[in-house]
Amino acid sequence: MLHARMLRYLDEVVRSESIRQAAERLHVSASSINRQIIALEEDLGTPIFHRLPRRMRLTAAGELLISHIRETLKQYERVQARLEELRGIRGGEVRIAAMHGIAGGVLRPVVANFRRNHPGVMIAISAHVVQGIVDALLSGEADLGLAYKLPDNPNLVATAVFPTQMGAVVAPSHPLALRSPVALSDCLQHPIVLADESMTIHRLIADGFSRAGLSFRPNYLSNSVEFMKAMARSGEAVTFLSRIDVAEDQREGSLVFVPLQGHYIRRQELTMARRARGTAIEPAVSVVEEDIRTALKRLEDEAVVAAEPLM
Repeated sequence: MLHARMLRYLDEVVRSESIRQAAERLHVSASSINRQIIALEEDLGTPIFHRLPRRMRLTAAGELLISHIRETLKQYERVQARLEELRGIRGGEVRIAAMHGIAGGVLRPVVANFRRNHPGVMIAISAHVVQGIVDALLSGEADLGLAYKLPDNPNLVATAVFPTQMGAVVAPSHPLALRSPVALSDCLQHPIVLADESMTIHRLIADGFSRAGLSFRPNYLSNSVEFMKAMARSGEAVTFLSRIDVAEDQREGSLVFVPLQGHYIRRQELTMARRARGTAIEPAVSVVEEDIRTALKRLEDEAVVAAEPLM
């Protein structure tokens, strides 16, 4: 990439159409700017400017270059603004309302990393069902919300949406752990622990078995994702969660996510949202929001790679 100072020199020459005027505005010598332009033209192997009697006019190559330069300068300014935000974070609080699986899973490393960089900020995580997340956002009790099947609400704005696919979740030693993908009928050969009716997963899985033409009655019901994970981790049962819900468990090697055969269980979307109106967004909230977005996008990319057939 061109040096930032050189980018500004070129941008100012284009704006003023004169090396001399650009030099006066930038408080540098005209000969210095001219030398750098000549050196750049030699590196590129083509002129950037037509040197006319009274002004400097861009060549076709120069037009292409200045477009790149201005976009680079904008990106640089955005980075500088973000760095200023980061330097300004000394304290405060970030409150996140999330579904149980998210609160106990992918959020943990994200907020832990943020706290290491910003020890003065307190992070408050509360676990809810969908309506509880909506209520927390609308009441101002939460700055950010993370929920599956978040209902449309004019007072909420979605800042990121991530498609997710449900899968069977088992212990590494479970017979299904080596099957990828696995059929729903194969899951019925083992005890199943399922989210209860208060959770969106319940209807999603029940409808999937119905579409597959399979009679289904879980052996265990719970409104605790941690209980469901614990049952799967012990090898006592198979459960059904999204890849996002068990991302950290997979990294630790305590659970295995097994994709499901067919398209009986519909995909769902995890939405990150905040209030559409209200107080200004605190820098700490913006940074955590971006960190969550990055972490979830990475998981989404890893899922795509995992789904690609081996050559």
